Amino acid sequence: MSPASDKRDTERIQILGELLGEVMVFQPMAVKEISHGGAQVETNFPLQLDSLHEFRLTLGDRSVVLKGRVAHCSISDVEQELVFYRSGIEFVDPPERVKSVVDEFMSAIKDGRRAQ
Repeated sequence: MSPASDKRDTERIQILGELLGEVMVFQPMAVKEISHGGAQVETNFPLQLDSLHEFRLTLGDRSVVLKGRVAHCSISDVEQELVFYRSGIEFVDPPERVKSVVDEFMSAIKDGRRAQ
């Protein structure tokens, strides 16, 4: 694109050399287990050990976002051409409000199981 046809309002400069970054993309996952300190999740892609991610969880009628560190990841199942990975996630410094939502969700599940 020539400078005359460039319609940007702000200046953009070309990077000479290398400038690295990362992109956060929310992908679907299945939460298999949850505790106060973390969760076990299943994805169709591996999560890198010790990487930090934000996890959006729908717990009952409430939604929370938690920062988590990948503690372990391994292949859990292979179906035809699909590979599934199980990862252990350690929650990192969850706010009190989020801890409370997780606690209430876990209590509701336990109470529901006792009632059966």
